[in-house]
Amino acid sequence: MPRSTPTHPNLNDSMNNSSATPRWLAASLLACAVLAPFALTVTAHAQAATANAMVPAPAVGQPLPALALKDQHDKAWLVPADTRLVLFATGRKASGLVQTVLEKEPREFLAQRYTVYLADMSKMPGFATRMFALPALREMPFTVGVSLQEGMLAAWPREAEGVTLIKLANGVVQRIASVNTEAGLRSALRP
Repeated sequence: MPRSTPTHPNLNDSMNNSSATPRWLAASLLACAVLAPFALTVTAHAQAATANAMVPAPAVGQPLPALALKDQHDKAWLVPADTRLVLFATGRKASGLVQTVLEKEPREFLAQRYTVYLADMSKMPGFATRMFALPALREMPFTVGVSLQEGMLAAWPREAEGVTLIKLANGVVQRIASVNTEAGLRSALRP
């Protein structure tokens, strides 16, 4: 007695008509074509995260550790060699403090003071970052370095409700302090 083999209607159809592509294969190929760009983006982000896994903490008397980030407009951002002050904000209150002090200042305000603003948004949920935080930063008249990779700046000094001030001379850290008031931040930004 011959053995009967289980049959699948779509499989049998494709076997009977050699030029037909099985529906499941066509659906799989379509899914791959649609999802491929996302897979490449995830791979690129994973490679970037590995390359910039953790930046060492700045230390007095040492050069500021190199940072290769993006700004709020998704453009490359580096700390310029002539920078004298880094404003480092890690929480909502610290970022709000910086934005309150700087929002009415002219576009050149930070550059004229050889100052850069660095925001660590890695702890913020991705949805909140994309929908609220980055759009708010894009309205600011100056460039903001943005860290979105969790752990990248984990070793950097931070205060929950304050802004970390990293004073530099020729790229070397001279002093690390923090401020948590508008008056304190305005004073630190005086020329």
